[in-house]
Amino acid sequence: MSRLDASGLFYTDLFAREKGLTGLVLVSDPSAHHTLMDGMDRLVLAVYEELADKRDTEHWMWGGTRILVRRLTKDALEDEIRHGEITGIIQWLAGGEVLLDQDGDLERMRESIRIWPASIKERKLLCEFSCFAKTYSLTKRYLQDGSVMDAYGHVLLCLQHWANLVLIEERKGPEPDVWQHVKRINPGVYKLYEELTANEETEEQRVRLAMLACEFSLLTKMKSSCILLLRLLGSRSDGWSAADLMHHPELSGLPIDLELLLFKLVKRGYAREVVKSVREPVSGLCEIRYTAERVG
Repeated sequence: MSRLDASGLFYTDLFAREKGLTGLVLVSDPSAHHTLMDGMDRLVLAVYEELADKRDTEHWMWGGTRILVRRLTKDALEDEIRHGEITGIIQWLAGGEVLLDQDGDLERMRESIRIWPASIKERKLLCEFSCFAKTYSLTKRYLQDGSVMDAYGHVLLCLQHWANLVLIEERKGPEPDVWQHVKRINPGVYKLYEELTANEETEEQRVRLAMLACEFSLLTKMKSSCILLLRLLGSRSDGWSAADLMHHPELSGLPIDLELLLFKLVKRGYAREVVKSVREPVSGLCEIRYTAERVG
């Protein structure tokens, strides 16, 4: 590999002529950042004001080096961070070398990944809790159907979402090697993971034990994880329709199961249903709206 490649000059020179380019990030050693891009030697994240074509992903070869290029707009990158998921692109931004940052936006975004403001933390918690609750419900259904292997696979995911919640609560992330960090921060959750994967009891017994712990965690973390949604619910005394909530700027585009979250919040007593009469087209038909006490 040449010095030019190692220093990043090759990439800055190569991309310099591309219209609308505002930022460039290089990951020289993908394996060191757990990006799981097997077969690629370099990862390049190119950020633009606008993308003129659909070349959002390219694979290059240069002097025996395999290079993966991802192009996206600044707005798309902001959305990746806002939605709270630990994606490969977020890992690139957090761990890569910034070669170009014309407006300082990349450094600002990197800082927001390292030190989240409360608004980002709330969105991350809501998204991860939604995944936790959904996976728990699926695991419970598989157990009821006697599908122990499927239940085992899903309860592993449950624990993974629980572990992610632990890290988000501590404003840690993105952390691809979740369990090594959780082992230090919350040994109890890590112990559950160990018992599920290495305990001498039957697979079904291990799943049921883990499910009991997950159920308790869901109940205890529900209010703090759903603080964003609860605050919105409490802002209208006459309640919110499901459609209004789904299109609210603070929730729109977030990967959440809104119906499941509302059901669990109502069942737990953190939210309540407000029935509103609908005159047309069927007499007696009512719409369910949702509200809550104001949350500070």
